[in-house]
Amino acid sequence: MVASQTPSQRITKSYVDRLSTPETGQAFVRDAELKGFAVRITSTGAKSFILEKRIDGKVKRLTLGRFPELTVEQARKEAHKLLGQIAMGRNPPAEKKSEALQGITLQESFEDFIAVRKQLKARTLYDYQRIMKTVFADWQNKSMLKISKDMVAKRHSKIGAENGKAHANLAMRFLRALFNFAIAQYEDGSGNSVLRENPVIRLTQTRAWYRVERRQTLIKPHELEPWFKAIMNLKNDPTSQNRETIRDYLLLVLLTGLRREESARMTWNNVDLQAKTLKVIDTKNHLDHTLPLSGFLYDLLRQRKNNAINEYVFQRANGTGYISEQRKQTAKVIKESGVSFTIHDLRRTFLTIAESLDIPAYAVKRLANHKMSNDVTAGYIVADVGRLRQPMQKITDYILKCAGFRPSATVTDLPMKNLHNNT
Repeated sequence: MVASQTPSQRITKSYVDRLSTPETGQAFVRDAELKGFAVRITSTGAKSFILEKRIDGKVKRLTLGRFPELTVEQARKEAHKLLGQIAMGRNPPAEKKSEALQGITLQESFEDFIAVRKQLKARTLYDYQRIMKTVFADWQNKSMLKISKDMVAKRHSKIGAENGKAHANLAMRFLRALFNFAIAQYEDGSGNSVLRENPVIRLTQTRAWYRVERRQTLIKPHELEPWFKAIMNLKNDPTSQNRETIRDYLLLVLLTGLRREESARMTWNNVDLQAKTLKVIDTKNHLDHTLPLSGFLYDLLRQRKNNAINEYVFQRANGTGYISEQRKQTAKVIKESGVSFTIHDLRRTFLTIAESLDIPAYAVKRLANHKMSNDVTAGYIVADVGRLRQPMQKITDYILKCAGFRPSATVTDLPMKNLHNNT
């Protein structure tokens, strides 16, 4: 931007009225009496009063207001006031910025948070938005500076009593992340954080976090047969055209150990039926994950490919997007089989079976797509999908044998028609 200057002149209303507009950029007219006081004129014709002064070793340009909304006399008076504050060691720009940030609300901070965190996964963003709308609905318009440690402790206890300990911890971990973001994001003109402390620290200081034991639920070997039979009984009918898709989805999760969302949003672009592999992108640990297909899964996916209606492997019956709701059919399987389970239990079942079959620990980690960055030895092992093919088939054979579906030795030759007719 081009900035031009004119000789110093005592600034008056009549003089400001006569100032011409620069062709480009902006021009400055400095006052002959009050050092630092000036008028700025832009190429659009806008005129405003400014004050230039060295503050904390740097020259700062403070905008006083626009002309004619602010008169010359008012602007000169404001300039004198600010110069007095600066002479006393104060930093008016920093104070003004800090004052503006004092009122930053929880909702405003959340909006800035998600704008900066562009890589948040859709499910994570959904969970954060749900927590904001439910757990912290009455705090959304509250200044973050007014959310105290006591408020945090009381809200944590309330959530734990009403919604469960795990949910209480989850909500407070989110709130802690939001405050940590705000502490780093909102600084005054001197570079000091407006928020000095994260109130969620109270839970750590008082050891108030709930102890939540990790879930250990899975489908036991003797439960696989009734579970499998109930799964295979999911058939499309006039009231539901998604049942068979959900059936195949649940089978794939059990036989690959993939996470629920990774499986649901899988696209055909990442399924290679010729190489008999599937690839999951944008995973939880941000590493692409390629798995070999067992014979059973190859047949299942080949059949689905023949009937594909969009880019997703597990598409909605209406042809748009992928399946996002499995609770109704999951409940149906639970009722019919008597085996209670969650989608994540299927992943836990897969990995537990893998370990029980004495599959090498590094192979199990590769199958689970767990990071091994802290394992020096693992860093020397080349990840080859071919080396996972035998362990993958071994796990599938074991599951199908427990399910009474086919003798272990012939599982890989299972034709797809049997997959749909054997119920």
